[in-house]
Amino acid sequence: MTIAKILIVEDDSKLQEALVDTLELNKFEVVAVSSAQDALVALDDEIAMVFSDIRMDGSMDGYELMKRIRAIKPYLPIVLMTAYGTVEQAVEAMKSGAVDYVLKPFEADVLVEKAKAYFYRDASSNEDFVTAEPSMIQLKTMAQKVADSETSVMISGESGTGKEVLARFIHNNSKRKDQPFVAINCAAIPENMLEATLFGYEKGSFTGALKSMPGKFEQAQGGTIFLDEIGEMKADLQAKLLRVLQEKEVERIGGLKAVDLDVRVLSATNIDMKKAISSGNFREDLFYRLNVFPMKLPALRDRPKDIAAIAEKLLQRHCGNSRVEPMMSAPAMRALLQYPWPGNIRELDNVIQRALVVMSGNTIQETDILLDGDMAIEHVSNSQVYDLPQSFENKEESSESLLANQESPSVDLKEREVQLILDTLRANGGHRQKTAEALNISPRTLRYKLARFKEQGLEVI
Repeated sequence: MTIAKILIVEDDSKLQEALVDTLELNKFEVVAVSSAQDALVALDDEIAMVFSDIRMDGSMDGYELMKRIRAIKPYLPIVLMTAYGTVEQAVEAMKSGAVDYVLKPFEADVLVEKAKAYFYRDASSNEDFVTAEPSMIQLKTMAQKVADSETSVMISGESGTGKEVLARFIHNNSKRKDQPFVAINCAAIPENMLEATLFGYEKGSFTGALKSMPGKFEQAQGGTIFLDEIGEMKADLQAKLLRVLQEKEVERIGGLKAVDLDVRVLSATNIDMKKAISSGNFREDLFYRLNVFPMKLPALRDRPKDIAAIAEKLLQRHCGNSRVEPMMSAPAMRALLQYPWPGNIRELDNVIQRALVVMSGNTIQETDILLDGDMAIEHVSNSQVYDLPQSFENKEESSESLLANQESPSVDLKEREVQLILDTLRANGGHRQKTAEALNISPRTLRYKLARFKEQGLEVI
């Protein structure tokens, strides 16, 4: 059953076991791993907080892990643990993105205190919602005003326009900012699990319910719950959600008493809700309960001044303290401004990550801007046309970095991708994990690509 968890990253097995036992005794769900690499694999949407050791065996330490987590999940609170702590290290950790820092050895109550203080808190900066477009500046000002109220807000807009970022901005500017922000994607959880995930359940209420679990509404107590893709919720569950909102109380599955709620509700959708209502797919009374204050995020193609501002923010996030932030050349920026961005900010993020991989020097050039889609990329400077690698046509692979260099524009990108992977694999003596890290892709993606190479008859060490 889906429930929010704390991720423990500790390579000392005895200490790891003690940390897990302490947190579980205090009713937290815990996932424990022994390396930073395993932590990145375990980092799914149900992780609500991370405790990580700083010094660990392997190629990645706690600082590097923290930077990678901050790049992909800037809102996730991270507490670093070390036996080698100094005031300087503590200050550096906080500057790099940690919400707190504890020195080993520490008492069990210190661990529990930190968990209670930061679990489900939003560690991102309010300025994650960046904008330069006049209409968006007005929307941001309106969001700050509505944040002061308890009004329910429904955010509409295409997928990838930043609806959750806006929801977090509203929460972070509200009186509830020091309380939990709990986000749930209603379309990502199987229908038969969504009710228990939202409302919780008691032990023995159904097969597999081995212990009682609070739902998302209870976890958001005192704070904000964000119901993303609310338009995908089925009719029977809509009726139950409406009752929870009306009565301001929730009853767990199999429970005998209701739990009073103090929760602000924000929701989001990328579908036309009026059409969903007229077709009978969404309850009109629930819609008006959620849509007290509607806010619409325009598509990125309709806010061109935001492209440069968001690209700059993404460069800062992905570079962090690990590398010098590059400049963006005028032709490169022109390429970003002229593209229609069907995938919105999510697609822009992919393009920025690719540019950081393929660029050379201190400036991102136009040839470093590799765009999604079936379209070809035309480089005006040399009149050559390059096709995107097949992996970018696959939705599941679209967020991975492009594995190509810029040494020879006459060589097909697919061939350069293959050569770079095999060269890096040989340089690392066939070690898959080190090769994946060097290429800045996941081990799963590397295994997939090597399997394809073998099918094509290529020699893979």
